[in-house]
Amino acid sequence: MKPSHNIRPVFDDPNLVSAAGLVPVLRLGEEAGLHQGLEEGLGVGSPNAAAKAVGVIGGMLAGADCIDHLDLVRRDGMGRVFTQVRAPSTYGTFLRSFTHGHVQQLDKVGAQTLAALSARVPGLLGSGRDLAFVDIDDTVRQVHGYAKQAAAFGYTRQRGLNIQLTTVSTQDCPPVIARARLRRGNVASAAGVGRMLAQALTTARAAGVSGRVLARADSAYYGWAFVGAAIRHQAWFSVTARMTSTVTAAIASIDQDAWTTIAYPHAVWEDTGDGEGYWVSDAEVAEVPFVAFTGRRKAEHVPCRLVVRRVRRHQKLASDGTVQGELFASWRHHAFITDSALDTVTADQTHRAHAVVEQVIAELKDGPLAHLPSGSYAANAAWVSLAVIAFNLARAAAVAADLRTARWATLRERLIKLPARIARTARRLDLHLPEHWPWQTNWHALWATATGPPRPLTP
Repeated sequence: MKPSHNIRPVFDDPNLVSAAGLVPVLRLGEEAGLHQGLEEGLGVGSPNAAAKAVGVIGGMLAGADCIDHLDLVRRDGMGRVFTQVRAPSTYGTFLRSFTHGHVQQLDKVGAQTLAALSARVPGLLGSGRDLAFVDIDDTVRQVHGYAKQAAAFGYTRQRGLNIQLTTVSTQDCPPVIARARLRRGNVASAAGVGRMLAQALTTARAAGVSGRVLARADSAYYGWAFVGAAIRHQAWFSVTARMTSTVTAAIASIDQDAWTTIAYPHAVWEDTGDGEGYWVSDAEVAEVPFVAFTGRRKAEHVPCRLVVRRVRRHQKLASDGTVQGELFASWRHHAFITDSALDTVTADQTHRAHAVVEQVIAELKDGPLAHLPSGSYAANAAWVSLAVIAFNLARAAAVAADLRTARWATLRERLIKLPARIARTARRLDLHLPEHWPWQTNWHALWATATGPPRPLTP
């Protein structure tokens, strides 16, 4: 590839817009009550707080990952398309005016917006009657500099701040974020999990989830706080078990004939020719009745199922490159407890799908959470809350545009960072978009959802 002509660059056109897709996405947020919710529910002591919050969200949607990058929402002709755009320094002052209470107000507005988005875009969480999954996990966002409040060395042995978040998804609908919380860097993963899970389950119900909910977590959350919160809110639980003496004893009690071979990476289906068949795999699954948390008071003992997946441990090559014949099979065991009504194989497959929350964390780190931009803890906490709202807006826009499985970075390139030229016609602005844009059908679908009447809910 090489330039086709002699080219002379001239920066002289005030009518070009670099992120025209922000128009329907922010309109979708406005129709979901985001602006009104911020005006009524955010009491931070800064004038025009709602407009500034939406400005930060718009910058995040367009790819900003720090305060200085928020300047991209007022470049070129963006000031003609959007009103009340502020300078990055103003956004920084606004974020530093937050307190912990104001961040909680922002979290509440985010939950209300998610509920309204699910009504505006009915496919966001499916029909609502499907089995829904609430996943919880945390991550450490590494920071640099000694001025970062609450930064400390956590389980990653990196100096940073801890972010705990919960997602809501279904089998066919990618996850949205129900709640997120910024915490000090050396906090235990499970700290505050009961309250976080309760808030996430309440948010999921408000967003239209009316069927069964399965709360999933890894072994860091194995404890009564997580399981008890799920039980109190009438949700199933599925949490990886720690290899305590009671768990290992229960695994040892499983009869050898109880193991069922399952489909696993590199498994092969063997057809026996009589309509039957079986998996040739190095993974098997079984379950045994179990009572969890027997070390606590009797009222907190939890009768459940211990589902165990075992994977054959491959032998290392000998010094001459050969493999010694197997005398006794060696296995790695992975166990979790659950009270769901799913069969053993389905319960195992469903529990492994908890990894979907890691994809959400990766998308956030590839976007607005690439940095925690302020030295103020409350400012960074507000930044995280605004990033959650931006993520959910992007996810709703993806569903509306029939790009349900697209990642946030893909959405930015296909829907949001779309160049356009402004033309004024009477009292209207026309956005002239690229003629042969490959995703213009998707863009028009998003525009119709953002600007048209709400779609009726399917019965």
